[in-house]
Amino acid sequence: MSTGPFGRCAAAMITPFAEDGSLDLDGAQRLAAHLVGRGGCDALVVSGTTGESPTTTDAEKAALVRAVVEAVGERASVVAGVGTADTRHTLALARAAEAAGAHGLLVVTPYYSRPTQEAIVQHLLTVADGTGLPVMLYDIPARTGTGTALTAASLHRLAEHERIVAGKDCAADPLKSGLVMAGTDLAYYSGSDETNLPLLALGAAGCVSTVANVAGRQGRAVLDAFAAGDHAPAARRHGALLPLVGAVMGEGPGTVAGKALCRVAGLPGGPVRAPLLPAGEELTGRLVDALKTALGSPVWEG
Repeated sequence: MSTGPFGRCAAAMITPFAEDGSLDLDGAQRLAAHLVGRGGCDALVVSGTTGESPTTTDAEKAALVRAVVEAVGERASVVAGVGTADTRHTLALARAAEAAGAHGLLVVTPYYSRPTQEAIVQHLLTVADGTGLPVMLYDIPARTGTGTALTAASLHRLAEHERIVAGKDCAADPLKSGLVMAGTDLAYYSGSDETNLPLLALGAAGCVSTVANVAGRQGRAVLDAFAAGDHAPAARRHGALLPLVGAVMGEGPGTVAGKALCRVAGLPGGPVRAPLLPAGEELTGRLVDALKTALGSPVWEG
């Protein structure tokens, strides 16, 4: 198992906000440094789903990239989410991310307009042609709509582009994933924590993990054990994380749980932006219990 173009363990980083809802760039830098240092991550994905990209402005997205790149330096890759339903807007965000110092782009399939497969492919090729940055395709039909799921044939076509080098797989389609990994050079990253180990077995390069915001080292240990050929320990570690994964993703978006746990752990996070609602006391308690079990120790503070 080799390290992919965007590292092995990437955190799908939450976007810290101040209590008044404004962007907290200092908090973003402190969180990024923690995730790369103590958190065991070698890549960060900003302005993705977990980063509340639908509710941040273009200027905030660019400022976030600049801040995070400055915080982590050469220690980690910083991948900027730039996908929208509008090709021109996506291309503008991609160029702004490149100017801000991003090392790569995360581009989700366009949604809502219900484009055909050919239209989706042309959209993604246009974005890849628009900058010099490597691209990670983002296949997440549960959010974009089942009609926008990339087919294996489309993925094979897209993989021929010199700058389309990776995929973030949230499609829950192991047959498609396996066929594409076997037939292309795309580096696959599990985008759903429960599929991290199964996709490694099919040839994935790593993961883009929501749970890594609070349990990055534990997730990284699964990847490292598998890479070392220690498959039984990898399975045990993966299994030990699953209750936390279920708690984080089981009741609303992972952003809500991630920010609740970061608040308890003393990490930057702040509130979620509407239309999301914060985790209540009961949910936060269940999340903390799951995190403590996964960590095997009290929730880290500091």
